[in-house]
Amino acid sequence: MESKNPVFSRSRQQAAAGWAGPTPSPDQLQNMYDAPSYAPPSRPAYRTMTLDDVVVRGFLTLGTLVLAAAAAWYFNVPPMVAIGAAIVALVLGLIVSFTMSTNPALILGYAVAEGVFLGKISFVFNGMASGIVLQAVLGTAFAFGAVLTVYALRIVRVTPKLVKFVIAAAIAAVGLMLVNLLVGLFNDGGLGLRTDSPLGWIFSVAMILLGCFFLLLDFDSIEQGVKQGAPEKFAWQCAFGLTLSLVWIYLEILRFVSYFTSSD
Repeated sequence: MESKNPVFSRSRQQAAAGWAGPTPSPDQLQNMYDAPSYAPPSRPAYRTMTLDDVVVRGFLTLGTLVLAAAAAWYFNVPPMVAIGAAIVALVLGLIVSFTMSTNPALILGYAVAEGVFLGKISFVFNGMASGIVLQAVLGTAFAFGAVLTVYALRIVRVTPKLVKFVIAAAIAAVGLMLVNLLVGLFNDGGLGLRTDSPLGWIFSVAMILLGCFFLLLDFDSIEQGVKQGAPEKFAWQCAFGLTLSLVWIYLEILRFVSYFTSSD
């Protein structure tokens, strides 16, 4: 039996008149039937960075640096060539750092120039004390492994406060080295920060630790880049950061070990 309730009858009329909409044509029904029931989420316009990307580019950058250093060592390049390479490396390093460039040519160019400088300075230090370069290389590898372990175990967590502290310490360290250099023009040894003395030892240890903290920031940058889906090309910037920190640590360990090693 059909209901005689006027409210119910009026609601059915409104639904039939206003809510149902126009009747679809046969072509529209066929298109609706042919349409896929699920549309996969759209992919980003670029491939995101992975840890493997950073590893590959890190090996390329460090490998280029090591090859350039080995060539400079083997051919014993003149000091002026090494100084010129150091200036080129400084300029390219500043460009890549301040512009956050991911250009492989700039980063590999930095690796070549820095490698020539490292090869020459390593040759000089090895002449002062045989085997010192191997000790510095092993010390750098140990520092890298230790910092990676500390980061992986979350013994030290990278926080905005820690980042500010590391940057402030780096600025202070560079400022002290510049003052030491200027004072050294008028007083032999400057402030004593780079001399074979207790103050020089303490400053070298502080510089090694500062380099390790920068490695910590590099590892965090890599992890955050992978998590947040950074573009693949950002892996070049990560590789550059790692190379910069390792070069810093190597040079400081080389200087520190030279204080306690004498040639026969």
